[in-house]
Amino acid sequence: MLLRDVMSHPVVTVVVGTTIAAAADLLVRSGFTALPVLDADDGALVGIVTEADLIRDRIPGDSRTYGPQAPRVPSSATVAEVMTTSVESMTPGADAADAALMMDREGIRCVPVVDGIRVVGVVTRRDLLRANIARTDLDVVAEVRRRLGALGDSGRWVVSIRRGVVDIEDLSTDPERREIARRLASAVPGVVSAHVHHQTPDPF
Repeated sequence: MLLRDVMSHPVVTVVVGTTIAAAADLLVRSGFTALPVLDADDGALVGIVTEADLIRDRIPGDSRTYGPQAPRVPSSATVAEVMTTSVESMTPGADAADAALMMDREGIRCVPVVDGIRVVGVVTRRDLLRANIARTDLDVVAEVRRRLGALGDSGRWVVSIRRGVVDIEDLSTDPERREIARRLASAVPGVVSAHVHHQTPDPF
């Protein structure tokens, strides 16, 4: 399964001049935990800002505890001041398994997906959970059948699944179409592997 199959898109981003207050509001309203930060001129990825970045040292103390001199969050502060600039990114054609491994190893929750310099999506731990662990075999096989049906001749395919492994019996003799079917099935989120083989129709 590739990142293009599971990433969230269109992607919500901010630019380096976006204020911390505006970025925080965007995170709250969108339900995300991080936002890619883009260069305002060419749109290239220059950083990422997370919930943790935005609250670090910026929650004012309660005057009942600290008195009238409680610190205040400067309203003009921008994401450029708090963002992480060493950003891990991947391409749409990268394997989702590699993204999961990197997230676990690096302790990160969100990976921007970049095509050239353009950010085309993000993949989060939630995206990977939704596409794999949270999907049942019934959900997956229904999607495989739907995609194979778009090829036409839907009666030629007999699809079964067990723990994410899809088995497709093809009642026709066209090897090229079988390879197309295998690729379509492999691209369905939740499919671990897909196998297609020719099945001779029962003459009776």
